[in-house]
Amino acid sequence: MYKKSEMVSREQSLPGRSDPMELNATHFLTAESMFPPFPSGRHWCYFAMGCFWGAERRFWSQPGVGVTAVGYIGGYTKNPSYEEACSGLTGHTEAVLVVYDPAVTGFEQLLKVFWESHDPTQGMCQGNDIGSQYRSGIYCMSDNQLAAALQSKSSVQQQLDRLGYASITSEIVLAADFYYAEGYHQQYLAKNPGGYCGLKGTGIKCA
Repeated sequence: MYKKSEMVSREQSLPGRSDPMELNATHFLTAESMFPPFPSGRHWCYFAMGCFWGAERRFWSQPGVGVTAVGYIGGYTKNPSYEEACSGLTGHTEAVLVVYDPAVTGFEQLLKVFWESHDPTQGMCQGNDIGSQYRSGIYCMSDNQLAAALQSKSSVQQQLDRLGYASITSEIVLAADFYYAEGYHQQYLAKNPGGYCGLKGTGIKCA
């Protein structure tokens, strides 16, 4: 029997589809393009922190962040639907694309938001949200981002050890394919301010 809290194999995963999900081309809050190519000089990366509605809100409010978008990363199924991702049979986790201007906001500041905004020790869940689609992760676009993320993990683990938390389970790797989620998920909590957000940090503070 397959369990949602276990990572599905490529052989078990759903086939998906060739066409991407339909969504508006512009960000609901910034009116910038949701799709590459992004403006010259912009950098980007992907963060997974549990339910992507609340995670996206944490990042769009950061100075220098021009675009955020929610979607699916780290799995096997092409262009999965939300229902398919939630089944655990795509291998993806819910993630946020964060496009930022490094002259205004450094990658280290985004790492600070990531580590402080959720519990990175929970494995295949986040709070009451259970399943491989809620696992924590940082999906980097360069070796420099990857090195910074791994270095920050070591520092954060020291703080978590002092507070009695378990080992960090966040996946920290170079990014693979990212698939945009359906349009109604994009900037969801800006369109529905009273919507669900289950994110809760551990109490650590990153330098």
